[in-house]
Amino acid sequence: MSRRSILRGICNAGFASSVSPAGTSPRWLSSSTRRFAALWGNGDYGRLGLGNLESRWKPTPCFFFDRDDDPPVAISCGGAHTLFLTETGRVFATGLNNFGQLGTTSAKTHILEPFQISGLPEKVVQISAGYHHSAAVTEDGRLFIWGNNSCGQLGLGKRAKSVVSTPTRVDSLDGIHIKMVSLGSEHSIAVTDEGNVLSWGSGGAGRLGHGHQSRILGFSFSSSEYMPRLVKNLEGRKINKASAGMLHSACIDEQGSVFTFGEKAADVLGFSEGKKVSKPSAVEQLPRSVEVACGGYHTCVVTNDGELYAWGSNENGCLGLGCTDVIRLPQMVESSFLKAPVYEVSCGWKHTAVVSDGNIFTWGWGGANGTFFEEGHSSGGQLGHGNDFDYSLPMVLDLGRNVQALHVSCGFNHSGGIFEYSEN
Repeated sequence: MSRRSILRGICNAGFASSVSPAGTSPRWLSSSTRRFAALWGNGDYGRLGLGNLESRWKPTPCFFFDRDDDPPVAISCGGAHTLFLTETGRVFATGLNNFGQLGTTSAKTHILEPFQISGLPEKVVQISAGYHHSAAVTEDGRLFIWGNNSCGQLGLGKRAKSVVSTPTRVDSLDGIHIKMVSLGSEHSIAVTDEGNVLSWGSGGAGRLGHGHQSRILGFSFSSSEYMPRLVKNLEGRKINKASAGMLHSACIDEQGSVFTFGEKAADVLGFSEGKKVSKPSAVEQLPRSVEVACGGYHTCVVTNDGELYAWGSNENGCLGLGCTDVIRLPQMVESSFLKAPVYEVSCGWKHTAVVSDGNIFTWGWGGANGTFFEEGHSSGGQLGHGNDFDYSLPMVLDLGRNVQALHVSCGFNHSGGIFEYSEN
């Protein structure tokens, strides 16, 4: 089969067309099964990694990784940049670089296609992109971090620069094996192999979970933490997963219990007045859970049985419940389209995506309503349905035949996923 006919088949199958690098042929199409990345949504600053600034209204393959036999296995979409992790543990970045979030000292304000980040000394096993900062966890549990450090979100201490453009090891964690990291807008949260939770960065809204409050002239506020600090209220519980949103955070322990802290955590869940939002509080209305994701002002979890629950701000229908009302207690997301168990969820600022039975479902803010506008810049398309409409119920992406979704990530107003294509 010719390259042209294969590309035509994929575009007809549902993926938007894209142009391969000149003189190259997509290697993942040359064997029976190949893994690849595809992105969609706002294309400003090259965050989609497609070599241009165009926005994409449907998933569009990123052919950059066809140049070698090291396919992407994970993707993390941030504010206006994207990180990719390959099979051999290399990390690539694309998009906006105004705070060094791409991990390079280049004077370029943005980069249009993925480039390998140097300075990561060994195999990386997990990545996370925040609003303006980035992180990577290596195979031996070391944490490297870079980008905007205006609120101490890099965890490098008070003397660190406000912008760190190259991957820098968090030396204060020497001897501590990091299992995973999640970056929010201005804070970071990590889980150790022992199940402890560490958080740092902006403490506003109680998003760090320390309950640390300072008082000046009768006014209380949460201060920033410039180095990783243990969330003591979770000691004694082995935490498996954590997620950092814009102004709140959430964790899941080995028993499947969910804990939240930060803005909206108390009032949305109807906690009693004495319950402190700045300390982790159990969400008792949920079944045993295994996955959690925090968005701008909403939270989603996947239960042990593959059910999806959502709560919080419901602007643009980002909870997938068929309405736009604020939901104060977790509700199960039920849809005639979403029939199979969910095994992964990701939350953007005001949109949500899940992987279920090899498909990706998205809903929430499509870009047309309640969007921001900058002269010369575009918005929308992050749902991948070919338009900028809001959807308040889960809607399946048109992936076409022979394509299976493996992984999904939502950024501020773009999204990406890892897919597998089979010629059979």
